[in-house]
Amino acid sequence: MLVGYARVSTQEQDPALQLDALQAAGCERIFHEKASGAQRDRPQLAETIAFMRAGDTLVVWKLDRLARSLKQLIETVEALHERKIGLLSVTEAIDTTTSGGKLIFHIFAALAEFERAIIRERTASGLEAARKRGRFGGRPASLNSDDLAAAKAMLKDPDITVEQVAKRLSVAPSTLYRHLPGGRGGID
Repeated sequence: MLVGYARVSTQEQDPALQLDALQAAGCERIFHEKASGAQRDRPQLAETIAFMRAGDTLVVWKLDRLARSLKQLIETVEALHERKIGLLSVTEAIDTTTSGGKLIFHIFAALAEFERAIIRERTASGLEAARKRGRFGGRPASLNSDDLAAAKAMLKDPDITVEQVAKRLSVAPSTLYRHLPGGRGGID
């Protein structure tokens, strides 16, 4: 069964072009929604995928209607593949139910993996270069040794709560617990 999915990003946009293309492609059922591609939570897409069975093909007008990034697209197609559901993009002429379509899609996946590896290498090189210059990444500690000593002193008084100490030091209570494992019991 061919099942269509159409998406427009804003309320002002009209999905008619996509719906017409999906009907022309032979879709027996079409789902559509108005939601930004950046949103991970798209109820109609989830409903579309839940509706589909092994052997079905998800049909989209363009790949960007299905996912915002190549990574997201690959994850979606892999999830479809695990359920034995194909993907057909009308405008890009990619059909993962054919060997040629699978090849094109795997080339996309390989390029995305290569891009992620290059980004990791650049990041590691940049961090190493910064370390050699004496610079270290990360956020500065939210509590210095004086703050920690003050917190311990205040917490020795059973009438003062962790929340009060955290507020006084302008940190979250979780920050105090991270620096004082065991809470009051961990104070020496």
